[in-house]
Amino acid sequence: MMAQDGKMRATDVANVETILRLIQSVPSKKAEPIKLWLAKVGYERMQEMTDPEKALDRSREYWQKQGRSEKWIQQRMTGQETRNKLMDYWAESGVKKGEEFAILTNIIHQEWSDLSVKSHKDLSIYLKSFFSIYLKSHVEL
Repeated sequence: MMAQDGKMRATDVANVETILRLIQSVPSKKAEPIKLWLAKVGYERMQEMTDPEKALDRSREYWQKQGRSEKWIQQRMTGQETRNKLMDYWAESGVKKGEEFAILTNIIHQEWSDLSVKSHKDLSIYLKSFFSIYLKSHVEL
């Protein structure tokens, strides 16, 4: 990986699942709060599997904590429902998941934004990077 000095360094890396498994195996009192949190989140997800409405309520709560308006939340949830219906329709019509879904999704995205999905992602990454650099150089903490 690239180090802060610009040189490549050999390092160990892990994905989120591996890190969480490591935390579970740590025999330390300091790790206990994280273990309790993991157990709580796991239990909540199991409850959501038996009652999916709880997952919707959790999503709504997270968006509210992020400062999203009720109008935005409702539009987001309606948009997701519409997309799910569209994907069900495509599947019933014989469209294969994967590349065919991606092609149709890209067509819809281009009609909506005049950008392909890839171009939109590239623009988002660029803007996040730009604003991150701008804020670091113009805002004193």
